[in-house]
Amino acid sequence: MELSPVNRIESPASAAPAAADQVPLRRWLAVVAVAVGTFLVVTAEQLPVGLLTSVGGDLGVSEGTAGLMITVPGLVASAGALLVPVVIGRADRRTVLLALISLMVVANALSFLAPDFPVLLASRFLVGVSIGGFWALAAGIAVRLVPESHVPRATSIAFGGATAANVLGVPAGTLIGGLTDWRIAFLTLAGLGLLAVAALFVLLPGIPATGSIRLGALLSLFGDRFVRAATMSTFLLVSGHMAAYTFVSPILRDISGVDEDLIGPLLLVFGAAGIVGTFVAGAAAGRNVRATVAVVAALLTAVLALFPLLGGTAVTGTALLVLWGLSFGSVPVGVQMWIFKAAPDHAEPATALNTVVFNLAIALGALFGGFVVNGASTKAVLWFAAVLTVLTLAAVQSTRRAGAR
Repeated sequence: MELSPVNRIESPASAAPAAADQVPLRRWLAVVAVAVGTFLVVTAEQLPVGLLTSVGGDLGVSEGTAGLMITVPGLVASAGALLVPVVIGRADRRTVLLALISLMVVANALSFLAPDFPVLLASRFLVGVSIGGFWALAAGIAVRLVPESHVPRATSIAFGGATAANVLGVPAGTLIGGLTDWRIAFLTLAGLGLLAVAALFVLLPGIPATGSIRLGALLSLFGDRFVRAATMSTFLLVSGHMAAYTFVSPILRDISGVDEDLIGPLLLVFGAAGIVGTFVAGAAAGRNVRATVAVVAALLTAVLALFPLLGGTAVTGTALLVLWGLSFGSVPVGVQMWIFKAAPDHAEPATALNTVVFNLAIALGALFGGFVVNGASTKAVLWFAAVLTVLTLAAVQSTRRAGAR
């Protein structure tokens, strides 16, 4: 089943002559506002990564069980990314984004108030709905705000928000939780969400749907070998990363001997490296997207595999953490650029499909990483993660002889 060309995402400026290839400042500010929204929903999804120990201790659950705070929103987000673009039909995308970011605010306020772990998981369910829908629409919206020649930069900015969540969101949340209480970290995120709602309301223009998306047609995109290879690469890289990164605090503590007070600042370093990786990968993927994804997969695999062997001191552990951040920061923009190249006529549904896979990978990576940590050790989870990421090279290789996409 094929998608109608009406679903193609086109920039409002794409029909203008090349001489008019200028982008008004307000449009770039709107792209930044979308990136801020992405930053907040990804932070909301992954905030518990740095708070597992304190949440588990306060609510009386193990670290492995506390990992469900990552698994639940990831599973819900994968379903939301699949269903939200279908359910909203021809609704204005601006209105939908505002509703989804507002839901994130409500969810984090509920997390702040949660009296026990089941209520906290219920709030995480709402986070999943928010991130699934927002992320599925954000990248496609960002590229509609600028001419085609500016799409790589707009994509890097939009997905820079996801990487910035690792730079500022998760580490800052960890730091706030350490200095005050884990509940304050969730409350702070809810307050920032209100500011994002205001920014999107002011800056984002009306974005009418270019057409409705049918669920069957969306899933049929997986039949394209290039889309399939790109989404499989997303799944392997993200699930491998999250299997280990969900437990980065105990990894740094147990393997590298890092004091818990230093974990928050080190995660800021991790995320700073990720920001660099995002823009380096954005430039590289514009030239050769498959080679970029292959290099990223090889680097991430090497870091994960070598961490248990070489990361036994605070110095070497920090060095490997920087390389980890650099490599994973390249993943979101790299695979999204591949999706755009694989399905240029169906950017919004293809992005939704990739978002489904991305969030499913987050959920399953955290879930099975928790099984490995509870059943074996933090060293074992790093090797498990490396096995997943190295398989990405096979997905890239599968398209080598099939054309240029």
